Amino acid sequence: MLLAVSNVTKSYATGEGKLQVLKGVSFSLEAGGSLALTGESGSGKSTLLHLVAGLDSPDAGEIVIEGKNIVGLGDAQLAALRRQSVGLVFQQYNLIPSLDVAANLAFHSRLAGRDDADLRAMLTERLGLTGLLDRYPEQLSGGQQQRVAIGRTLAARPKLILADEPTGNLDEATGDSVLGLMLQLVAKTGAALLMVTHSERLAARLGSRIHLRAGQLV
Repeated sequence: MLLAVSNVTKSYATGEGKLQVLKGVSFSLEAGGSLALTGESGSGKSTLLHLVAGLDSPDAGEIVIEGKNIVGLGDAQLAALRRQSVGLVFQQYNLIPSLDVAANLAFHSRLAGRDDADLRAMLTERLGLTGLLDRYPEQLSGGQQQRVAIGRTLAARPKLILADEPTGNLDEATGDSVLGLMLQLVAKTGAALLMVTHSERLAARLGSRIHLRAGQLV
């Protein structure tokens, strides 16, 4: 089992008292598998994804990645986990403004010590980025930046890919193609994909699905 989430709860303090966002969430994901996480806005999907990424800590429960419970790890250990094992595709892109597209694509794979020029070349072509390699993020559209962010994550060959609406800024045909590429690489490398999506059509393409409602799986 690559990822096992057990009885995770999370709440935040608000001006009106404690707001419980997740209420005893449990699920698992095997290597080579793909899982769609669906639910209405405010149901806790992004919070859950951030917890799995080690960007926040749960109030209770366990999050085990490759046999190691990440709850309680220090910042340096969590950063190393994200560098070596976990790839993130969030809606903010988080590209490095001072680097061109080519350098952004290579950034994570070089940090992880897994830079593969052939893989980057394939991703560049499949993501339609060949003519954009010398451009900087500010010169790209939102959809182009999203494709670079996806390529950067996939180029590092993470064991676990966490994606929050990764095709949300892409047109339908491009989104379908990008998701197909992600699923192909997951199957080929034995990685796993946990993807937040509002699209029933895209969710149906993944291997399995869980649905959050008011912080609980239903």
